Amino acid sequence: MSYTKAADLLRLADMATARFDGVSLQEITEEFGCDHRTAQRMARAFEAAFPQVEVKDDEDRRRRWRLPRSDPRWLQAQGLRDSELAALDMAAQRAERDGAPDEAKHLCALRDRLLAAMPSSLARRTEADAEALLEAQGFASRPGPRIVADASLLGVLTEAMRAPWRLRVSYRGARDDRPRERLIEPHGLLLGTRRYLVARPADGDGTMRRFRLDRIETAEIAAESFRRDLDFDLAAYASRAFGPYYVDDEYGPVTWRFSPDATATARQFVFHPDQSMTEEPDGSLIVRFEASGHLEMAWHLYMWGNRVEVLEPATLREMVHHHRRADFPVLP
Repeated sequence: MSYTKAADLLRLADMATARFDGVSLQEITEEFGCDHRTAQRMARAFEAAFPQVEVKDDEDRRRRWRLPRSDPRWLQAQGLRDSELAALDMAAQRAERDGAPDEAKHLCALRDRLLAAMPSSLARRTEADAEALLEAQGFASRPGPRIVADASLLGVLTEAMRAPWRLRVSYRGARDDRPRERLIEPHGLLLGTRRYLVARPADGDGTMRRFRLDRIETAEIAAESFRRDLDFDLAAYASRAFGPYYVDDEYGPVTWRFSPDATATARQFVFHPDQSMTEEPDGSLIVRFEASGHLEMAWHLYMWGNRVEVLEPATLREMVHHHRRADFPVLP
């Protein structure tokens, strides 16, 4: 057996142990990028290498393979790889950088717990290798300006969404001279240049609204739980805007044309999750999607100078027309 196949079987053993109902052939094909027949051969090899595996059919008559979790020596035998430890460290740093201190704390706790399960000599070596890997990859911090997060506010929001609990906030709207108290039901956070809490007013019609975090003066958990809207999809909701800000009246088709000398660079961007790209005979690139948020689009388009032209909507075209510069030395 090759080293690669042996490593794949160990990874399959991890999956069969970690998942309560085991692993199926479809999950094997998705994880290893193989076809159904190869997955079947892997399953047979897995049964031969791990005779304690439990094989059974689920309610949908799909065969599943599961390893018992009763032996803690499996984790020690596998160990924690330097790349896995580095990934945990990077995820914790990203969470801290993006204003999610609770997630960063939980990731660090998981990291320490995994290291504690390892023999001390292996743990020290893995930590040293992971530190070297992080340094080699150059992961330190994200350059550029960012909003300073209010850690205490984020902690309250996270706790409220986890339960879930209603929130009583003192919120200052764009046109409010003084903050006003509101009772809301939080459903998610949108991260960007500005951060927004997605929530519905407790006494409203069920419509989700966006609340800018920097305009929340105070927030406290109300002693009232609520039922989440199970049909609410945060990703779909977020995709209706170019950035975190959304205006109903602006939502509609957006079409940009990038000049031929900017096409290669523009193809590397995902401007919107539902975008389509079409290359024209002259080498220019047409990008289409539907979204709101013309001001945030204008901020982004400015970086492209005169290498991009707004075809629609007309309001966005007028916003950027007089700010298209030809003297930018590089593309974004």
